[in-house]
Amino acid sequence: MSVKSTADGGAPAKRGRTTRAAAAKRRSGEPGLVQLLTPQGERVEHDDYAIDLTAEELRGLYRDMVLTRRFDGEAITLQRQGELGLWASLLGQEAAQIGSGRATRPDDYVFPTYREHGVAWTRDVDPLNLLGMFRGVNNGGWDPNENNFHLYTIVIGSQTLHAAGYAMGVAKDGADSAVLAYFGDGASSQGDVAEAFTFAAVYNAPVVFFCQNNQWAISEPTEKQSRVPIYQRAAGYGFPGVRVDGNDVLAVLAVTRAALEHARSGQGPMLVEAFTYRMGAHTTTDDPTRYRSEEEREEWASKDPIARLRAYLDREGLADEDFYTGIDTESDALAKRVREGVRNMPNPGPMAIFDNVYADGSSLVDEERAQFAEYLASFEEDGATAGQGH
Repeated sequence: MSVKSTADGGAPAKRGRTTRAAAAKRRSGEPGLVQLLTPQGERVEHDDYAIDLTAEELRGLYRDMVLTRRFDGEAITLQRQGELGLWASLLGQEAAQIGSGRATRPDDYVFPTYREHGVAWTRDVDPLNLLGMFRGVNNGGWDPNENNFHLYTIVIGSQTLHAAGYAMGVAKDGADSAVLAYFGDGASSQGDVAEAFTFAAVYNAPVVFFCQNNQWAISEPTEKQSRVPIYQRAAGYGFPGVRVDGNDVLAVLAVTRAALEHARSGQGPMLVEAFTYRMGAHTTTDDPTRYRSEEEREEWASKDPIARLRAYLDREGLADEDFYTGIDTESDALAKRVREGVRNMPNPGPMAIFDNVYADGSSLVDEERAQFAEYLASFEEDGATAGQGH
């Protein structure tokens, strides 16, 4: 596959310099990334992945990324204030998520990890629903079948198996739709992912595996996950893979759209590796300064996906200051709604944990529910007895 424009993988970190230098050397002979928009916001063409968007669509992608980043930043602040127990930021990965999410059709089904806040936005999932789980008041808060967007999956890599199985069902039903499964570079080392690739390939399942390679699996760099680029692993399972500039929303949209059409048309699975960077911490419990350099972070900051698209909009005269001001106003309103909504989330009753475990109920769950109810009632009885003693 020919690529007209390439992008490097960022400056090497101070820590582990020898290992990362060796990895950079291995990468020197690799094909470039699929790229349609340079870090400076200049439009380039690609022989295999073309896209033609209207000014309104381009502005829509910019709005999506800005609002997603603002929501994400507000969630981090809420966690620091004690309103959330944990948060996994997507900072720097907005293009990978918005571009791929906007490539889906309503009848496609999406299996996320726990960081796909931008994808959730494109599937019309209320941001407040994402926060309920991290506040500890629900297990997700949305109906997966309402938006064809599955609940967040904390277990690393397991959602790829769920996606492969669902896609096999889609194929048996003869439906004209595809499945999109997200995972990270760290999850690519999980056995579940390998098994999902095997099943999807053998059964020609209409699934696109979308790997957001953000360079770090918590504190482990990508070269400790694989000695070859992740997208090349697909060849060993018998289906195609492609690496796209994950900070280029246009390229991600074009590549994911093509991959989904590949799957829908009966050609089987495809692997997309979005080469991007996690600008923040793995989660709010992590300190990335302990394992990566500021120089590396600054190098990737120069490839910021939002600044890149804005530069293009400005260069082509596709947006004015009124548009940007309107987006800022909308961002402020979203942040306010999120802050107020989180703080007013009702706490669930203690018996709610037994709801929605099985669709048709279970005798074991019924037994456990009764035992727990009896246990809770014992505190009320003890309290009444204590009161009589006085």
